[in-house]
Amino acid sequence: MKRILSASAVAVLMGTVAFAEPVVGVSWSNFQEERWKTDEAAIKAALEAGGAEYISSDAQSSSAKQLSDVESLIAQGVDALIILAQDSQAIGPAVQAAADEGIPVIAYDRLIEDDRAFYLTFDNVEVGRMQARAVFDAMPKGNYVMIKGSPTDPNADFLRGGQQEIIQGAVDSGDIVIVGEAYTDGWLPANAQRNMEQILTANENNVDAVVASNDGTAGGVVAALTAQGMDGIPVSGQDGDHAALNRVAKGTQTVSVWKDARELGKAAGEIAVALTSGTSPADVEGAISWTSPGGTEMNSVFLAPVPITKDNLTVVVDAGWIPLEDLCQGVENGPAPCN
Repeated sequence: MKRILSASAVAVLMGTVAFAEPVVGVSWSNFQEERWKTDEAAIKAALEAGGAEYISSDAQSSSAKQLSDVESLIAQGVDALIILAQDSQAIGPAVQAAADEGIPVIAYDRLIEDDRAFYLTFDNVEVGRMQARAVFDAMPKGNYVMIKGSPTDPNADFLRGGQQEIIQGAVDSGDIVIVGEAYTDGWLPANAQRNMEQILTANENNVDAVVASNDGTAGGVVAALTAQGMDGIPVSGQDGDHAALNRVAKGTQTVSVWKDARELGKAAGEIAVALTSGTSPADVEGAISWTSPGGTEMNSVFLAPVPITKDNLTVVVDAGWIPLEDLCQGVENGPAPCN
C-alpha cells in the first residue's frame, strides 16, 4: 500500500533538506606544529557560529596523502574545503577534483596558484621585511645566514623576498655578507638545526646574525648556536610560538613576527560559511583581487602581522595569546612584563 505523507510532514522533510548544516572539510599539511591547533580551534568556533559542521584530515607532511585526504573529504560530502597545502604544486589535482564537484576551495595560509582557490593568509612579504628589519636593527653589519622555509611552500620565497628588501643596501655596500643560505625541508626544526650546524662548521663559527623564517626553524638555529656557545646573536622567527616568545624574553631570539592564528582561523571559517551560502569569492568581505608571482589573478584576503620583540612583549600577554608564566619561565632580569 502506497504511503501518503501529510502536507506538514512534507514541509518538515523539505525543511530538513533545505536547512541541513553545511559541512566544511579542512585538510592540514602537518598538524604536529603548535600553531595549527590554535588555527583549528578558531576555525571550529567560526564554523559553529555560522551553523556549519567541521571535519578534517592530517596529511602528516605527505603531499600524496593530502591528495587522498581531499578525495576522502569530498566523498564525505563537504560543501567547502580549507586546504593548508603541503606542496603548492602537487595539490593541483585536489583543487580540480573540488572544482569538478562545485566545491569552493580556500587556500589557507599558503598559496595554491589557481584562480579557483580563494587565498587567505597574512602578508608574508611584510613578515619577511619585519624579520630582517629587527635583525638588521640589532646587527647592521656582519656575516648573515638565511635559513629559509620549505622549498615546496611559496611562503618561503615570499618571506625571503621581503627579507632581501631590507638588507639589500647593506649587502650591496659590503656591510653584510651572506655566508650561508638554505631551505628547510618541511619547515622541520631538526632540518634547520642541521643546516645551521653545517653553515657554522663551514664558516668556523664566524656568523653574526641569522634570519630564520619561522619559530620552528629559529628553534633549530638557536639549538645549533647554543651548542657552540653563540646563543644571543640576533635570530628572527614568526608565528608567536610560546617557546619562541620565551626565547625573546630570554634574549636568544630577537623577534617573532606574530600572526594571530585566531584571527586567520576565524576568517577562514567565516569565508567558508559565506562561500557555502552562495556568496561569490569576489564578494567576500574584505576580498581584493591579487596577482600571484606566476601571474594568476586571485580573490584574496591578507591579514596584518605584528613583530614581537623584547620591547613589546606585553602585547601578546594582554591579548591572551600566552600566559605570563609561560612567557617568563626561566627569565631573569628580563624585559617587561618579565622584570
